[in-house]
Amino acid sequence: QVQLVESGGGAVQPGGSLRLSCAASGFTFRWYAMSWHRQAPGKERELVARITSTGGSTNYADSVKGRFTISRDNAKNTVYLQMNSLKPEDTAVYYCKADGVASYWGRGTQVTVSS
Repeated sequence: QVQLVESGGGAVQPGGSLRLSCAASGFTFRWYAMSWHRQAPGKERELVARITSTGGSTNYADSVKGRFTISRDNAKNTVYLQMNSLKPEDTAVYYCKADGVASYWGRGTQVTVSS
């Protein structure tokens, strides 16, 4: 059974940091590109960051460049999103996604940035 389980979300003040994790199981993780997406209330889901299957290439939404870093550990079947200098507009539910011969989504983790 395929599972993507996000963790690490929470409430943080502006300027703070969080590290999200997404643990994968039920498929061959190292064959899949991984990405983080987010959806704020009343808005469409958007791509935040993506990493290739080997970790050799990454790309980011303009809104998070220089503040967020995506990484992966294929030995642990886990993808991470380090989020620094958080802003209120980063508040959203964050989802991880796996893309390969099929696509899979996690259930999301809430991130709230507020003073």
